[in-house]
Amino acid sequence: MPLSDPDQRMLLHDVADRLNTVADHLPLPDQIRPDPALSEILDDEVRHLARLLGFLAGESAFRHRAAARSPARPTTTVRRTTLALASAAEPTGLALAALSAAVHHLGHLADLAHQAPGPARDRAITTEHQRLEDRLGDSRIYLARAAKHLRAAADTRTTPAATAVPSPSTTTTPSRSR
Repeated sequence: MPLSDPDQRMLLHDVADRLNTVADHLPLPDQIRPDPALSEILDDEVRHLARLLGFLAGESAFRHRAAARSPARPTTTVRRTTLALASAAEPTGLALAALSAAVHHLGHLADLAHQAPGPARDRAITTEHQRLEDRLGDSRIYLARAAKHLRAAADTRTTPAATAVPSPSTTTTPSRSR
């Protein structure tokens, strides 16, 4: 049984909330420390984001199959919801890729901590830390973009088919004869 229009909107808002939650759990630039706590945060959020991306792909595939098998045409709301979910997959995937790059940069920072001190090491640490900050920021931007798109789709109302109101010139009025 297909979801009602309010349920479709609620689904989009729910997914947007979940994307925002992942973004909220990512540390801000002044909170980034190359320590095990950041590794744990990245581990958790990569897993959450991967599940969300899997949901977006799976739900899009399910809806596509359902539309192909159904004798009835999907409603405008169903089509808009399906497209919004599919469209959110791209920025969500980019956010996941950015988090994956952040894991790489954090690993490089951890390795640099065990190297002999010196100017080259200090420059490398500064560079990797900046790259880590940039990738976390990119991820936050992509997640915000996906959530914003889902909310916009959820808040777009379908206008009901308007019935044509006859114009005064086409309306015939009975003439009165005296």
